[in-house]
Formats: sequence, structure tokens, C-alpha cells
Amino acid sequence: MEPIDLKTIPVSPGVYLYKDANGRVVYVGKAKHLRKRVASYFRPPETQTPKTRAMLRQAQSITTLITTTEKEALLLEASLIKKHRPRYNILLRDDKQYVLFKLNKKHHWPRLTLTRKVLKDGSKYFGPFTSSHSAWQTLKAIHKVFKLRRCSDRAFANRVRPCLYHHIGQCFAPCCLDISHEDYLEQVQRVELLLSGKSNELVEVLTEKMYAASESMEYETAAQLRDQIKAVEVTVEKQAAVIPTAHDMDVIGLGETDNGLALGILFIRSGILIDKKYFFWAGLGLEEAPELLQSFIAQYYGVNSFVPSRVVVPWGNDVLGDDTNPEPLVAHAEALTELRGMLVRVASPRNDTESKLVTMATANAIDDAKHKRAVSPLAILQKRLGMAEEPYRTEIVDVSHTSGKDTRVGMVVFEGEAPAKNEYRTYAFTDEEGGGDDYKVLALWMERRLNSGPPWPDLLLIDGGRGQLNAVVSVLEAHGKSDLCTVISIAKARKDESGRADRRKGNIEDRIFLPGRSNPLQLKAGAPELLLLQHMRDLCHDYSIGRHRKARAGRALTGELQRIPGIGPSMAKKLWAHYSSVKEMAQASVADLMRIDGVGKKKAEAIYEGLSVFR
Repeated sequence: MEPIDLKTIPVSPGVYLYKDANGRVVYVGKAKHLRKRVASYFRPPETQTPKTRAMLRQAQSITTLITTTEKEALLLEASLIKKHRPRYNILLRDDKQYVLFKLNKKHHWPRLTLTRKVLKDGSKYFGPFTSSHSAWQTLKAIHKVFKLRRCSDRAFANRVRPCLYHHIGQCFAPCCLDISHEDYLEQVQRVELLLSGKSNELVEVLTEKMYAASESMEYETAAQLRDQIKAVEVTVEKQAAVIPTAHDMDVIGLGETDNGLALGILFIRSGILIDKKYFFWAGLGLEEAPELLQSFIAQYYGVNSFVPSRVVVPWGNDVLGDDTNPEPLVAHAEALTELRGMLVRVASPRNDTESKLVTMATANAIDDAKHKRAVSPLAILQKRLGMAEEPYRTEIVDVSHTSGKDTRVGMVVFEGEAPAKNEYRTYAFTDEEGGGDDYKVLALWMERRLNSGPPWPDLLLIDGGRGQLNAVVSVLEAHGKSDLCTVISIAKARKDESGRADRRKGNIEDRIFLPGRSNPLQLKAGAPELLLLQHMRDLCHDYSIGRHRKARAGRALTGELQRIPGIGPSMAKKLWAHYSSVKEMAQASVADLMRIDGVGKKKAEAIYEGLSVFR
């Protein structure tokens, strides 16, 4: 990259974006003083990290975005990294939100649920927990002995008789029965103690009450308390008390392995180590560690994340800062304080206990990295497909229709080797657009996908053969986007007259087609990389078929709805806009229906009566 006129770079805080010759963002950075930070890239190459030197060889232009504070620059940087996923940024691959317990204490009858989002709604949150399975098992166990309601607020308000859980002794049924609010809140407090890691304190309280009930010859109550004590001992995961404090904190450790950098994070709540998580970035050395740590904090904690009151990092500003920004942790603390709504401190260990926790996080992260699979299927695909980097975001598409009607293109997204279900998309096409021509539909889909913008996939997998692949590639070429991502297709093996794989052509396994290559790419049967592609394809196929069947069922149900007095095409459309199924429509109360635009009480009552056939 040729030197630029530094006088054109602002001196205020902000974000800078390096772009390659195709205008694709290859690196995003933030700075307290943009001009000083950009100027640092034009120092002698031997003073820069290998990653920075590689980035500058690809960069052709730079764009800056001004912010009023460094904190705003930090938040904007994290947002742009997630949007563009630049090649030379240190990316947090696994940035999903982990499971938390949510206790809605604003409601008169609090309810315990699982969630992945932290909202400023007055609820109390416990966690996070990396294993959703363990969290669900714990929730089930809690519900068995602490009889809190399970139904949603909406169902609770409309219920007229106790549910099944009440009849099997797992719910007080406050929705319908006249129960003691004081007794209910006592159960809520016990659940809070349990989830706060104060299981010993809870067991002491329950034991005392059990003996008191037994002495009063209230044997049924004593038996219930005994069962609660057993449930606490069985269902609470083994947790270690690591610090004598009531504060919540996350402790981050970072260490170097032979193959890259490993990062570990310990989740400590009320002095109890409740869970841990590890991350690994191949090919990085300790010289990249300061940038990695800061990038991790910015990307890991988001709007819906649980943010503790303290984040302990291995180094302070003396190591992480430089002449362009001597106190980077200040901006991180300000950003996290804004996210949490309360003061958050980000700092290096302040005593021996915290130093030992950082060492523990580091040692466990390095150990975890050593036991990971040496070569992942995605790394193998990178080599076989000639990709510059290991693919992270993979988009898989499949077309489904019945004789050209109700055409749907399902798009399933994988991040790494795991499906990202919140990224799934369905594209609907009219019967005129589809017409049973899969090639035409895929071309139209590619046009829509380009219009929707980033994040772009690293790998695009088409369910089909060479014809489907060419339909997509031709659109990319027409828009000058051939280098946008790697595109391949996967087709099932050809069958002979007997229904078996046609061995005469060597087509005994699924075939992988690449643009500009006449023969399929040979992947060994049962190879991890082929199994991963097949899993992606099968998941997308099921999703696409499901969306298509839902569209067919929706059209049939719409016809049924229009037979109800008061529901015409316009009203049916409004109902589908508010509810995802006819079952939901039927369960809606008159008051709920009146919230729909243009529906008064009389019409709502008529619709409610008409929907009774679906209850």
C-alpha cells in the first residue's frame, strides 16, 4: 500500500477500515487518535507483527469514520467486525450467547425460564452456562420440586383451569387457584439461593424447616422439604468456591501454544466458579496477544450479554497500551458499563487470588487446545478447495416446490461446524417466478442474496449438480462478484436401473462440483470433510422442504379461515401477520384480536367464535 497523506486523516477518535483492490474490507481498527494510529502502520516493517505486514500487502485504500469518544469507537469497531468479518481481524468465531436462567421478578407470580438474551426488564439473571443440555436438566429438576408456574404471561392471563403440571404436583396453579402469595414467593427465594450458588445455605434452611415440620407432625410438608434437599444435592453441578466475595466476575487468561493462542474465561458468580469456556486462534503468536485480548472483549460482550461487575484480564494498560492509546482498558470499562447499566471494572489482577485464577484460566485453555482435533474438516476443505483461509460462515441453499407451485428457497447457515439457526432464511417465489425451473429460481435467489448485503459467506454450498452451480455463478460473474466467496455444489450419486449407485462412471458417492472444473472433486467416502458437507446439505434440504410444506399448508388454512364469517382475504392476511399458526389464532382472546388494526369488539367476538372449530 502506498503511503497516504496523513493530513487527510482526522485527529479525533474513530474507526478506520482497510480495503483491498475489490473494495472488500480486510481490516477494521479503532483509535483514540486516528491520525497517530494510521501513521503507526507506516513504520519500518520489522517493527510490525506478521499479520499486520500481510494485511498491508493486501490493502489498497483506507476509510475513516469519526466518533465523539473512544468508547463509541470501540462499540462501532465491534459492530463492523461482526458485519464484515475482515480477513485480518482477530475474529471471535464462537460469539453466540450462552444460556442463562431468567427469573421475572416484575410479575406478581415470578416465572423461571431459560434465555440467551439479557434484557433490562427488571428480571434477575443467573449464569451464563455453556451447556444448554445441563441447563435444561437443571430447570426440569427445579420445576419438579419448586412448584413455580411454567406457562407464559399470555397463557397465564387467559387460563381458566389448572394445567397438567398442577395435577402431577409440579405447579401451584396460581393462574386459577387461590394460593398464598407468601408461600409462592418463599419458593422463589429458594430457587434464587440455589441458582446463586448458595446451595449450602439453602440446604441449611430447608433442613431446619424439615425438622420443624416433623416435630409439628406435618409429615407431608416434611417429606416435600426432604425431596427438595435431595434435588438440590443431585441437580446442582459441582461448583468450587474460589474467592470469598459476593461480586460477579469473569476472569480471562491467555497463553501461547505450539500452534497458536489459547484463551480461557472463567465465570465466577458470588465467589463460585460456575462454568468456563475456551477459545483458540491458530497461527498467532504472543506479539498478537494484546490486540487479541482487546478484540475479544469488544466482540464477546454484546447488547444481550450478561456483563459482570468486574472483568479480570492478564495484563494492564502498561502492557496493552501504546503511544497512540496509553489506557485502552478505560474505553472497555466505559463500554461495558453502558451495556450493563452499572459500573464495570476491567483491570489486571489486584491480589494473589485473582492472579491464580488468571493462571488457572490460561493453563486450562492451553490444555484444551492441546486436546482439540489436530485437523478439522473445514481446514481440509480449505486445502481441497484452494481457499485462502479456513471457511467459517457457510451458506447452504436448496429449492423446493410442487410442480412449480409454492416455491421456496431455504438457506441454512453454519458458523464453523455448527448450525446458526438464527441466521436461517426462507425466500419465497411466486408461481410465475418459479414455474418449476430450479436454475431460474437459483439465479433469482442469488440476485436477492446480493441485494440483502453482508455478512457474506466464506463458502456457498448449492444442493444440486453442475447446472445449479452454473446458475448461481453466472449471476455472480454478471455483477462482478466472482471473488465474493467460494461456491460449490453437492449432488447425490447417479443411480442405475436397479436403483444402485452407477459404478460405471465412478459415481458411488455424492459428487462435489466446482466452477470451471469438468470433473467432480474426489472426496473419500466417509471422510470428515465429506460427511460435514453431506450433513449441511441434508439439514438444508429438510429445512427447505419444511418451509415449502408450511407454505402449502398455509395456503390451505387460509382458505379454511376465509370460510369463517368476518374473515376475508385482507383479514386472513392480518391474522397471519400477527400469529404464526392457526392454533395461536384460536388461543387468542377477544382482547388479543382487538389489537389487530381494524378489528373492533363485535368483529373480534365473531372471529373468536368462528375460530372455535380449531380449538
